[in-house]
Amino acid sequence: MSIITLLGVSAILGITPFAVMRYFQGNLLAGLVDTTILLSITAVLVYAWVTGDTRRSGLVLAFIACTGAVVVGAVVGEPGLFWLYPCLVTTFFLANPRIAVFLNVASVIALMVHGGAFRSDIQMWSFASTAFVVSACAYVFAHRNRDQRERLEHLATIDPLTGIKNRRSMDQELDLAAANAERTGLPYALVLLDIDYFKRINDEHGHGVGDDVLIEMVELLLKNTRKSDQLFRFGGEEFVLLLPGVDGIGLKAVMNNLQQVLRKYMKHPGGSVTASFGVALLKHGESVDSWLARADAALYEAKETGRDRIVFADPQRAPELAEATAGSSTGA
Repeated sequence: MSIITLLGVSAILGITPFAVMRYFQGNLLAGLVDTTILLSITAVLVYAWVTGDTRRSGLVLAFIACTGAVVVGAVVGEPGLFWLYPCLVTTFFLANPRIAVFLNVASVIALMVHGGAFRSDIQMWSFASTAFVVSACAYVFAHRNRDQRERLEHLATIDPLTGIKNRRSMDQELDLAAANAERTGLPYALVLLDIDYFKRINDEHGHGVGDDVLIEMVELLLKNTRKSDQLFRFGGEEFVLLLPGVDGIGLKAVMNNLQQVLRKYMKHPGGSVTASFGVALLKHGESVDSWLARADAALYEAKETGRDRIVFADPQRAPELAEATAGSSTGA
């Protein structure tokens, strides 16, 4: 949105004086062309701000810029050619690279086919060559900028040790889950799990072993959950598992299976590794903060009552969850 706004406002400020000048000079056709471009850019900016649709807005703005530059070049002649150069650069910031390349090539070819803006063939081919060089440089810059942005987004949303999503991503996904639950009625379960005595593992065997335990646990959880389930690193040895479409007996079975898998396969030089679980089903109309707080309270209870346990928040909501809680309290 910031790019669209900046480029749109710059275009309006740059074109308006020429539109006024051409009306004063009596060049009505060129003035009407400039006015049409100004009104089109203004309409796109308004649409972008009202709808927030930057993809379509950017594409339309790139098309208007290139088309307007071609028409200005055809109407005004040689002085109008200079307007195409900024358009050749901005297309790569407004549209994806393939569309930007197509618009740039089409614009240059259109001016060459018309030919009226050039005094000679040498000037025409010189213009075409410089236009393609400018486009190539803009493409390289835009490509590197896009690549760096994607890498920054990856660093900002992925936990570097385990390769799963971090807390920033979790906040976004939980908001989406709550909104989807309100819209569709799909049940969502939130699981907070904490590795038992993890500090002892780090102190006795070193942080390298602790890191290996974290990585191994993530691999086990990913192998034993569905593709639709999402795993996040909440911080330290705490993780969050988002389970859509499960509740009641199904949720009990999922949790018991995960607990047994960790008990069976999680090992370190000092012995086996277990985890404690706090589980909360999303209530109708409940906020994400409240949902997360209930799961956290259940996890705290699991750790305070002996660890290696599953505790369900508000088990009275369903008899089968109450049974799961009773089973968990005995270490099931």
